[in-house]
Amino acid sequence: MAYDNIIVEIRGGVGLVTFNRPKALNALSAGLIADLVNALDTLEADNSIGCIVLTGSEKAFAAGADITEIAGRSYLEMYSDDFIADGWERVARCQKPIIAAVAGYALGGGCEIALMCDFIIAADTAKFGQPEIMIGTIPGAGGSQRLARTIGKAKTMDMCLTGRNIGAEEAERAGIVARIFAAADLVDEVIKIAQGIADKSQPIVAMGKEAVNKAFETSLAEGIRFERRLFHATFATEDQTEGMAAFVEKRQPSFKNK
Repeated sequence: MAYDNIIVEIRGGVGLVTFNRPKALNALSAGLIADLVNALDTLEADNSIGCIVLTGSEKAFAAGADITEIAGRSYLEMYSDDFIADGWERVARCQKPIIAAVAGYALGGGCEIALMCDFIIAADTAKFGQPEIMIGTIPGAGGSQRLARTIGKAKTMDMCLTGRNIGAEEAERAGIVARIFAAADLVDEVIKIAQGIADKSQPIVAMGKEAVNKAFETSLAEGIRFERRLFHATFATEDQTEGMAAFVEKRQPSFKNK
């Protein structure tokens, strides 16, 4: 499908979604979010896609919400529309693994969208920040919550209360970023990583993703119990049988996503 605010490409088993509002530094307008939701729905329904990558331009992953659209809105309008919950959170609800490939600015809502992904791979030019305090508001798409669970209270307070940006190296040290590549190589390197995930058993990958996410939502004891039940459940799949047989036979497994 053709979209007004994003570009969608299929590269092997990977769905690549590129934010495409260059004049607005990929600000997250209502139109862009609607396109993103539609694209994610389509990619999730496509059994040939095993992993999704979100990216922007070299200058900006996304520079936040489109302030021109919301500056004049009232509390009742924002509350009644449940702004952000309807649309933005689709990223966090993806069952398939989703990776943010971040170059340039990932600020405000852009940082929050990246944090909704399963992990972030950054260019050496990446800048992360929650600068909402500078315009008289606070994060509203999970910045104060997902950041705190990722990097702890002190650094989250620092970012949210001062509005300062952090670079890729500091973000990696803090645990926001999994890996860093040169900006020119970022998308190709992330596609390679995503393809490696897509080549695995899709149901097993989904179980692994669900198990890790559970760690942020429950106690250690409950999380371990949940993980163990999913581990047991993998033994009901053909792919577990094939994977272990291939290991014993010293060959590459041929997964059927069953």
